Amino acid sequence: MTTPLVTRRTALKALGATALVPFLSEGGETAFAEIQKKNAAPRLLVLTAAQYATVGVLVETLIPTDERSPGAREARVPDYLDLLLSEAQPRVRDQWLAGLAELDAESSTRFGAPFAKLTEAQAVELLTDISAFETAKPKAADPALDIPRNEQPKLKAPQVDTLLGDVRVPVERKSLETFFANTKQATIHGYYTSEIGIHKDLRYKGNQILAEFVGCETQDGKDCPHCGRKAKA
Repeated sequence: MTTPLVTRRTALKALGATALVPFLSEGGETAFAEIQKKNAAPRLLVLTAAQYATVGVLVETLIPTDERSPGAREARVPDYLDLLLSEAQPRVRDQWLAGLAELDAESSTRFGAPFAKLTEAQAVELLTDISAFETAKPKAADPALDIPRNEQPKLKAPQVDTLLGDVRVPVERKSLETFFANTKQATIHGYYTSEIGIHKDLRYKGNQILAEFVGCETQDGKDCPHCGRKAKA
């Protein structure tokens, strides 16, 4: 199995960083809860069946099933994104759908197949290349030194709205990079507001009184029945 693009720890950090960003409306959250509860076939509001399939592969590549919990596809994150798109401003929705089409086009150019048909390794390779901007080192030089004599400094690039609101994405970023950053944020939030993300990955059990706090038993070389962590071989 390839290394996931979004580790659980990284996802939680990203979720905390975007806690104040607007997401689904109350009605959207209720609809998402119903979709998970009934586990019914998708009733798409924006995405086509083909786009839904592509999104399913995309979110599962970002947060795949592992030994701890099911991945984003089983958590119905594609349905979450469809609901999110249905509530987004038309301009933002169109930009996101254009990004999804661009992802397919890039996939076809590189591998001769749409994104939904890629192998796991190919999907990870493509998304890793698209996300390279996340680890790129910023320019160390003082930007003021790049200004020729007698020339006014250029204004900083304005910020743009994204699917989840303003998450401070500079407009000079490539469109496919912006799409990836936006989708990654939405996937993380959708996953960790789902039943699977909350109860199976985070192991949240609700407000309970603990008679005692039991430490993680993997310290004794055993699988821990409390947190679900596996003992190291």
